[in-house]
Amino acid sequence: MRIRLATREDAQALIAFNSAMALETERKELLPEVIGAGVQALLDNPASGFYVVAEEGGRVVGSLLVTREWSDWRNGDFWWIQSVYVHPDFRRQGIYKRLYHYVQELASQDAKVCGFRLYVERENDRAQSTYRALGMKETRYLVYEELKPGVRFYR
Repeated sequence: MRIRLATREDAQALIAFNSAMALETERKELLPEVIGAGVQALLDNPASGFYVVAEEGGRVVGSLLVTREWSDWRNGDFWWIQSVYVHPDFRRQGIYKRLYHYVQELASQDAKVCGFRLYVERENDRAQSTYRALGMKETRYLVYEELKPGVRFYR
């Protein structure tokens, strides 16, 4: 198993994984033109974040996205872990753990990183257990959002 930063050549796998994750977790069918453009935009703009992939036998089998959030309280960046997906044939084999450890190693080389955050579906007990086992803790915060009128990303 090889863990590495994603490249433009991984775009189709990342698009497929994001689409599958949205369908599995939220029953949303992402619009291909929106998720495709979103993945490409991130890959073309490393300042916005980066994808990490797990590769087995030349095939991408898992991935996650890291974006940055500046914390004035800590004078540093939180790295938000998002879009976590492991292909069903490769689940429960420690792939997320390997991806997360890779991200931790990258962060250890960047003095601006102050910590990691992610959000998870309230009902996703298995994922929450995984995150706790890796040292993450539930926070007091709830996540709120408001989409601008006209923003459409799923059917």
